[in-house]
Amino acid sequence: MLAQGEDVAPIPGTRSTKRLEENVDAADVQLSAADLARITEILPHGSAGSRYPAALLSSFTTD
Repeated sequence: MLAQGEDVAPIPGTRSTKRLEENVDAADVQLSAADLARITEILPHGSAGSRYPAALLSSFTTD
């Protein structure tokens, strides 16, 4: 996410201190140009998708 530019900010969710620490540590990971190229090769349109199963979406309000 951080390689996408300064106008993109990941908002990770977590339920434990351990996962929060992992999320913070991830900010220090440096991907090479080859790493980023491989990710783009595998996911050419990004990895965006629904956060919730389709069956639950109708229970959310859109107001």
